[in-house]
Amino acid sequence: MEFFKKAKSVRMRSHHDKYLTAESDEETVVQDRSGSSKHAKWSVEFVEGVENVIRLKSCFGKYLTSSDDQFLLGVTGQKVVQSLPRKLDSSIEWEPIRDGVQVKLKTRYGNFLRANGGLPPWRNSITHDIPHRHHDWILWVVDVIEIRPESPPKLLRSDSLDEDLSSSSFNLRFPSNESIGSVEVSTRKTEGRLIYYYVCDDDGNVNDSIEGPSFQFKGHGLPELTQKLEEETGIDDIIVCSRNRINGKLYPLRLALPPNNTTMNVVVVPSTSRVASDFMPSPSHSYMTCIRYLL
Repeated sequence: MEFFKKAKSVRMRSHHDKYLTAESDEETVVQDRSGSSKHAKWSVEFVEGVENVIRLKSCFGKYLTSSDDQFLLGVTGQKVVQSLPRKLDSSIEWEPIRDGVQVKLKTRYGNFLRANGGLPPWRNSITHDIPHRHHDWILWVVDVIEIRPESPPKLLRSDSLDEDLSSSSFNLRFPSNESIGSVEVSTRKTEGRLIYYYVCDDDGNVNDSIEGPSFQFKGHGLPELTQKLEEETGIDDIIVCSRNRINGKLYPLRLALPPNNTTMNVVVVPSTSRVASDFMPSPSHSYMTCIRYLL
């Protein structure tokens, strides 16, 4: 709770280095890399008579809400949306739980705010559930944008939102020069190397005429890269390979990564494809990830 006590507004950064973002449809909540956008700013409210509970309001004046709707039919995870109920209830209340220098946000019914990775439609989605794997997907870094100058006003559960419903204005304020020392600057210099990844066809061909999805990798070794790729793609048991720049063939990458944070391209190859059978040691691997250096 100490992350929010003095905060008037915050940004929430996920394990994927993306920010909790309110979409312009005023309903959808996603992850986005642009932390400087007003859509990534969430106002903090406290609840009268309830300890360690907050509400987060988007730039559209709507609350971060744990809905009862399934995100995808037949899988775990329920939708997180923006909503504006006429009466405040527990669906818009979140309990911050500290985990080292990060925080988890728990619903009143025990689920956690989760930033999903992997392939579409999971990529960049936000749900609430109790994860059985990828436990770091429920961890968030809190960046304070605006400091609360005095004791925060507290809201009753029965307060009506008629005033919010009738208001169509929005004022975005940024920290002054005097407070810049205690407020994290929105734009920060990225570190590490950029990893692009693609999915190939059965013959190992890739449509690299368009830019594939990417992520910033701050690790240094092959095991760290392998783990990060598993998280990004949602695929277990992968093998990291390099592509020969002359003949285009794929070879398992067993040595250190290229020096100087060289940008790398990643190709995800299903184990059932013909190209995968050339270098997979056993059929136990469900997928193979191959890397070629960017010229």
